[in-house]
Amino acid sequence: MKIKFGFVTLIAAALLSTQVNAGDNYWQNHYKITVTNITKGISFTPLLASTHNRKISIFEIGESASEEVSRVAEGGDIAPLTELLSDSNNVHSTASSNSLLAPGQSVEFEIDGTRKFKKISIISMLLPTNDTMLALQGAKLPKHGKATYYMNAYDAGTETNDEYCANIPGPHCGGAPFSPEDDGEGYIYPSPTIHGEADLSLEAYQWNGPVAKVVIERMY
Repeated sequence: MKIKFGFVTLIAAALLSTQVNAGDNYWQNHYKITVTNITKGISFTPLLASTHNRKISIFEIGESASEEVSRVAEGGDIAPLTELLSDSNNVHSTASSNSLLAPGQSVEFEIDGTRKFKKISIISMLLPTNDTMLALQGAKLPKHGKATYYMNAYDAGTETNDEYCANIPGPHCGGAPFSPEDDGEGYIYPSPTIHGEADLSLEAYQWNGPVAKVVIERMY
């Protein structure tokens, strides 16, 4: 049985790595994660990564987003989801970045995994969007060397895609991060990208296909 888990201020600088559930340390491995923004004009809010077993699924396509996931998708707030993951016996470690990731830029952080917790998931918000997130779910940690994955964009379905800057947070728009009175579509689905309506330019912000490249390297 899978467990579903449910912009604010972006602080430049430090990377945070937190180990939880350290009882499985005997077979513990250490990994470096490099995430590269491969979009033309979209930025990413802080990325949250977790290593876990196969019982974890942060969200399910076609189903409603949890409150914790909606906080990420609408405002880039990873704190509630980090707390939820850290409290789970099915999660070994979490790690996150604290800065905005611009197009063409990469960020590196490190995380631990074990033979029992050998899956990794990563999530973040795309800016400027109403409630679009990028995610990697349940990818295998490499036994040796490196593994490369690509992250796709998903609409959380928790806020209407009106593309008005008043309803979009971040440096591109500076609007409100959350819309509790707006239920959106009600389910998670692959993002159809920017429509180019209201305040968002199709030429400036549209993407096609994956939005991020992820390289996971086993250090030891």
